[in-house]
Amino acid sequence: MGQLEKFSKETKLSRRSFIAGTAATTVAATLAAKALGQSRDYQQNAPPVRYPDSDIVVLDPRFAKYKLGNTAIQRLYTGMLWAEGPAWNGVGRYLVWSDIANNVQHRYLAEDNHVSVFRNPSNNSNGNTFDWEGRQISCEHGTRRVVRYEANGTATVLADKWQGKPFNAPNDAVVHPDGAVWFTDPGYGSMVNYEGNKSELLIKEAVYRLDVKTGKLDLVTDDLKKPNGICFSHDYKKLYVADTGVSPGNITVWDVINGSKLQSPKVFVSMTLKTPKGELKGGADGIRADVDGNIWAGAGWAGEGFDGVHIFAPDGHRIGQILLPEIASNLCFGGAKRNRLFITASQSLYAVYVETQGAHIA
Repeated sequence: MGQLEKFSKETKLSRRSFIAGTAATTVAATLAAKALGQSRDYQQNAPPVRYPDSDIVVLDPRFAKYKLGNTAIQRLYTGMLWAEGPAWNGVGRYLVWSDIANNVQHRYLAEDNHVSVFRNPSNNSNGNTFDWEGRQISCEHGTRRVVRYEANGTATVLADKWQGKPFNAPNDAVVHPDGAVWFTDPGYGSMVNYEGNKSELLIKEAVYRLDVKTGKLDLVTDDLKKPNGICFSHDYKKLYVADTGVSPGNITVWDVINGSKLQSPKVFVSMTLKTPKGELKGGADGIRADVDGNIWAGAGWAGEGFDGVHIFAPDGHRIGQILLPEIASNLCFGGAKRNRLFITASQSLYAVYVETQGAHIA
């Protein structure tokens, strides 16, 4: 073997070993660093993060391949009241998300990290997504409806009532390949004036399917107390919904039958986490699937060591975490390769590159 060939081979092995070595990161090591006062500084002029980022935590060897050893969690923007509903527009190459309490939607442009007000007022919008024609769909707390923004900028009301009564306050939505919009209606935006307009909830909290072509609306399940975040599996054969009305929170999964009905519900995961300091009990909010069938969940309400993103393998085992100093409300995959995870977390927007891709269009 020549010296140049030997050097090249050793370099490749060294780099491969470096990337694989990130699997050695553990919760215990991270918590130990926190205990020593090594808190993360996310300010603009903060010192750079030493690679690998210790706040991207490998709990199971299956997550090691998704953690890049030479990338870091970045705070892209802050100053909101309650950030929610991120969705990536592949054609426009921008991220849109809601600041519910401030009644606006923001837009982030990746080419220069520019953030601007995208829609004001937003009717206290929460969840956002895009349909297969690139049109934005928003769940509005203030008007208790689901709307679609057309190419000319006008808004079409897709749904605002169930059996003649107004929705509680639609929360999050996803789009099936057949064009149907599935959404949750837990009612948080009508329970207080902070995120909408305080008013009585007149119907049971539920999950709905809207056939946009015919206008037919179906209640697909009302089994959960507060159905919140929602996503399909990577192959659209299963539906996952986070329930934030129970403590600890959980994520339930159903089989999707003929693209329109649900059956065989079971608890996919309970949002409890054992740590050296004891068992933490929190909740999951927004959820997304990657191309391998893993479920990425915005999580919080349990404090340091829990708040951030929890990643679950298809079998329901927690395999990794992305620790944040704020409660993570929601997330989505975006960027040109759909390998950048965007996270709305309380007052801020975060992003981190991962070695997988989002399974869906938004």
